[in-house]
Amino acid sequence: MASQSRIHNPIFHPLLFLFQLMQWLTDKILSPTPPSPSTRLGRPKIAVIGAGITGVTSAAHCIGHGFDVEIFEAGSEENVGGIWSKVNNTSSLQIHSLMYRFHPSVQWEGGYPDRQQIISQVRQLWKRYGLDTRTKFNTKVTEVYQDDRGRWIINNTSNGHFDGVIAAIGTCGDPKIPHNFPGLDSFRGKVAHSSQLSSEIGSSAKDKTIIVIGGGASAVEALEFAASEDAAKIYILSRSDKWIIPRNPIINVLLSFNIFGQETIFSWIPEFLLRKLFYRDLQDIAPPSTGDQKKGLFTDTPMVNSSVMDQLRSHKAEWIRCDIENFTAQGIRINRRERGVAPEGPGREEIIKGDIVVMATGFERPDLSKFIPKSCYEEPYVPPNWYLQTFPPNHPSISCINSNFVNAIGTVGNWHIGIYTRILLMFLVDPLTRPSPFWMKRWIDMTRLLKWTSPVGPFEFFTYLELVWWFVFCVAFNPFRWKWALFVFFGLGFVLPERVVKAEEPLRNGLGLSEERPDVGIGF
Repeated sequence: MASQSRIHNPIFHPLLFLFQLMQWLTDKILSPTPPSPSTRLGRPKIAVIGAGITGVTSAAHCIGHGFDVEIFEAGSEENVGGIWSKVNNTSSLQIHSLMYRFHPSVQWEGGYPDRQQIISQVRQLWKRYGLDTRTKFNTKVTEVYQDDRGRWIINNTSNGHFDGVIAAIGTCGDPKIPHNFPGLDSFRGKVAHSSQLSSEIGSSAKDKTIIVIGGGASAVEALEFAASEDAAKIYILSRSDKWIIPRNPIINVLLSFNIFGQETIFSWIPEFLLRKLFYRDLQDIAPPSTGDQKKGLFTDTPMVNSSVMDQLRSHKAEWIRCDIENFTAQGIRINRRERGVAPEGPGREEIIKGDIVVMATGFERPDLSKFIPKSCYEEPYVPPNWYLQTFPPNHPSISCINSNFVNAIGTVGNWHIGIYTRILLMFLVDPLTRPSPFWMKRWIDMTRLLKWTSPVGPFEFFTYLELVWWFVFCVAFNPFRWKWALFVFFGLGFVLPERVVKAEEPLRNGLGLSEERPDVGIGF
């Protein structure tokens, strides 16, 4: 049963009503049925590392299809929800919630849910599928290894044995707080990380001048916080230029339809339109279109926000391209650079005075190599250069969903979590679908060839349509996966392909492919 939300009147709010109707139908058709507490789960057992959105969602899909799971979370129960459990109360989804449907049963009340609603949905999903009784908190995973039968062990044998592993540690760990700025101790005002504004700054931002160090999504979040608290002035000190795109679901979807997942000869068209129709009088802060500092739209994750432009036009905020020289008692000394000038290049010295400094410097990236087997790291097939970006070529029973993500246009919290999870389940129960290391590496090589002209690595940026292409190719390439297509893409029809797998057993035996170890790839 999906979580409940307020039903909008179809007369006064027809679009919101249709949106909620779509969510209700999606839940009824595609949500796997949660097992009862007495249900015995006899299919392969999966270890899920991390209780963020990806970990909870993938575990819900596993258990909904009859696979037993155990979630290992390094933190306490307060950490359910991952990065969303740590950010400010004013944080909200930047992209439209249509592009953030991490499970079919999710019921958003509107287009841009806030932190509280996101955490509520995750926790309801966690409880609805009985994952609250299958989660081990305060259990940091330090080692993942195999026994002599090829079963996976998490830390030690006291945690049991597993047929598959989903590493869902994400890309955002602890706040990244630099302490090496010269003169930091001399600053007389407050200093806080962008994720701690609610607790460290709060209403004290009113009528204050706030300096934000950083030019990414965390800086935009800090800007929104400062504006909501009625700060007098906000300065954003950005070392490099980054694309900002409108908070418009149609535009966001259209941009994600670039199936090539890289800059093309047509990329100038959306870039030109963004500069002329969105940036308009603020084109100076857009990435340059020529020169050494040129940055294409399809090379980095853009910021999705429209209100930042309103703040800049109202002169309540100012975006400054600069290098930070040092802190002073009253603010920060900077080297302001013109558009197109590289970091550390020539500029002019200024002192930006402020009362509060916000470190919008992001988060430390969790390190998979601290516990994933070393056999997963075979040059040149190292993260993010894995099969479908998540499967290490030597271990098809491991899937690191959303943990190798670098940059994209789309989202990391959408339908693909379920698709990745069901591909893993298919590999575990159907040996003929499980690719050998040779074929996994050939797919990686093929993707490298297709994206050889990309200014960034082939797996360092993708669009959502390119991701869909990866999935379609994965299923279509191997005829033994065709029977799994409805299950992989929509979570439908597990029973039929499972019966076919049993019927194929004589064929596997005849071909000498009766290997039962779920971590050995024998297909293509």
